[in-house]
Amino acid sequence: MAEGAAGDLLYEVRDGIARVTFNRPQARNAMLFSMYERLAEICAGIEADRSIRALVLTGAGDKAFAAGTDISQFRAFETAEDALAYEARIDRVLGALERLRVPTIAAMAGACTGGGAAMAACCDLRIAAATLRFGFPIARTLGNCLSVSNYARLAALIGPARVKDMVFTARLIEAEEARAIGLVSEVLPDAAALAARAEDLARLIAAHAPLTLQATKEALRRIRDRSAPPGDADHDLLLMCYMSADFREGMEAFLGKRPPAWRGA
Repeated sequence: MAEGAAGDLLYEVRDGIARVTFNRPQARNAMLFSMYERLAEICAGIEADRSIRALVLTGAGDKAFAAGTDISQFRAFETAEDALAYEARIDRVLGALERLRVPTIAAMAGACTGGGAAMAACCDLRIAAATLRFGFPIARTLGNCLSVSNYARLAALIGPARVKDMVFTARLIEAEEARAIGLVSEVLPDAAALAARAEDLARLIAAHAPLTLQATKEALRRIRDRSAPPGDADHDLLLMCYMSADFREGMEAFLGKRPPAWRGA
């Protein structure tokens, strides 16, 4: 299993604005388990620090926001418990990000896929460089699936039909389409312009009434979650995918840089 280094996720706070940078540009900022855990720790720290008024998430370099979870880590999966524990970890971390009392901004350039796209979907605002490519290409790569909570977030953002289109075709949505369907609010010409706009937007939001923003976030989350299924409603679906020969084939094909041979089993 890949081990994380201290610099894989950078965190700083200046003038009441927190900034998280996914910092593995050599791997398109693919997430290690240690990076997810560090993000959860940061969220807990922000909750405890009332001086922080906004959080910006971005990726190092201009090639990726975050290109999902590092696939090599899935090689350690052997049991149903491994699969369910992974998805529970992701739901726990993304839940912490989504429930933060402060507004969150995802500033996305380049690839924003898999776990990276799921993190961006948890943020309150999403802005993008023109290079954005957003999606969940798992139907042609790994053969796994998302948790019900992740599907619910995506459906709330862009509607069930567009979620199906994105997942079924395994295509990546580019910046202008993302703006057209409401996935992102702004498209900037390049990574430098994106970083500058993220800073300006965070400062604007940080100057506004924090309780108003917090109440708005929580009210909208409650509205969306009112019809949410119980937490274990997706276990059969997760295990159908993660325990399949297809998932093992997809993982090995991805790491071996060859097309997978799907069997539907």
